[in-house]
Amino acid sequence: MESMLWTRLTDGRLRCGLCAHACVLSPGQRGRCGVRCNHEGQPLSLVDGLVTGVQSDPVEKKPLYHFLPGSRTFSVGSAGCNFSCRFCQNHHISRDPLEQERIRGHEATPEMLVEAALRTSCRSLAFTYNEPLVGYEFVYDTARLLKEVGLATVLVTNGQIEKDSWLHLLQYIDAVNIDLKGFTQAFYDWIGGDLETTKAAIAMAAEEGVHVEVTTLVIPGKNDSAAEMAAEAEWLAGISAELPLHLSRYFPRYQVKIPMTPVETLQRLKQVAEARLRFVHLGNI
Repeated sequence: MESMLWTRLTDGRLRCGLCAHACVLSPGQRGRCGVRCNHEGQPLSLVDGLVTGVQSDPVEKKPLYHFLPGSRTFSVGSAGCNFSCRFCQNHHISRDPLEQERIRGHEATPEMLVEAALRTSCRSLAFTYNEPLVGYEFVYDTARLLKEVGLATVLVTNGQIEKDSWLHLLQYIDAVNIDLKGFTQAFYDWIGGDLETTKAAIAMAAEEGVHVEVTTLVIPGKNDSAAEMAAEAEWLAGISAELPLHLSRYFPRYQVKIPMTPVETLQRLKQVAEARLRFVHLGNI
């Protein structure tokens, strides 16, 4: 997939076309995700075939409440992320590749993951824990194999991916939970991302017939206003009023010490969202 995800520039430089950052890398450099790099003039994914954790979970834990309910999914994590969330709960796998230049994990093949999912009687395999799309090639190869054996592929993602690459992958994806981190570009500036890219990923997945659920982690003073939630819910309802929204409770993690979200805040925002959406769920409470 070199031609789709990478563009060769002059002097041995490469431009990564995976996400909105469009990192231009000289030989030896890594992108903002910490795992896509220019290795002696050749594009390389440092997490192709690398996992940091696996576990059989209820699919509701992803969270997906309206996709294969009551079933189990084989959760797979890798390393790296193209966001810089200062409240990340999995920063040791998402941020270490860039901040510590350290990637710890175990080698695995798509065949090994599919066999493990079948062995544990899971109906799907979920790429989760870190940002799975930074390991696009590994996800793509595994998803194709899962389709062949009749297992579903799930992505838990921030949706920061360029349109062509997203469409190419979606044909093998059955369900996604996309983090809509906030509903202002100011919030996305804080975490190092682009709001419109995530919105486009949500809309495109729904248009392609993929099952879509959305999660917003509610952080006091950052994205917890009723007006912002009303705007988010109205936009989601424009895709479908049946699209499930999960409002998740924030707890202090990593570099952010803002006090945890009051349950009353989540309940208030749930009422706001329910004026436009049929399914609004509260999480981490």
